[in-house]
Amino acid sequence: MATPLRELDGHPQTPATLAESTLILVDYQNTYTQGVMELEGWSEALDAAEGLLTRARREGAKVIHVQHDGGEGSPYDIRADIGRIHPRVAPIEGEPVVVKSAPNGFVGTDLGDRVDAAGNQDVIVVGFMTHMCVTFTSEGAFLRGNRVTVVADACATRALPSAAGEVSAADLHRGALATIGDVYAQVVRNADALR
Repeated sequence: MATPLRELDGHPQTPATLAESTLILVDYQNTYTQGVMELEGWSEALDAAEGLLTRARREGAKVIHVQHDGGEGSPYDIRADIGRIHPRVAPIEGEPVVVKSAPNGFVGTDLGDRVDAAGNQDVIVVGFMTHMCVTFTSEGAFLRGNRVTVVADACATRALPSAAGEVSAADLHRGALATIGDVYAQVVRNADALR
């Protein structure tokens, strides 16, 4: 098996400590639980995210929610129920919501300022979709100098067509996690791996 680039480059090989991290929950919107954008495995991933969020709150981690706004009438319309954050992981008082319009949650938003204000170099990124906003938000955090951990079972995606044939949701999820884990983040199977 190949050695990940992050190991060759000397990046940390240990996951974050939850209490000393900022948890970034990306796009846990109703968008992905129904209709044209429904993800495979979204319910199980939401279970994992809900457990992680509960634990983060209990352990005193900083929490930031990220929500994609695609505009009125889109599956990401945050003014409609379809675009709202799922109630099982909805923000509580004191937890900011960053609204984005690009896959990388740091582009055109104040997410970086909020991460800096939280005071933790370590960030934990989870959310929907693994191959898109989780990947690019992890990249954004890595490129700005944060130490990133991604919790695999709290993420999900969907099958997609490609020039080489359809890619199943499971294969795309694993491929995205491999890409993230090669450079951008320490990827762990579940929250039990967080110190």
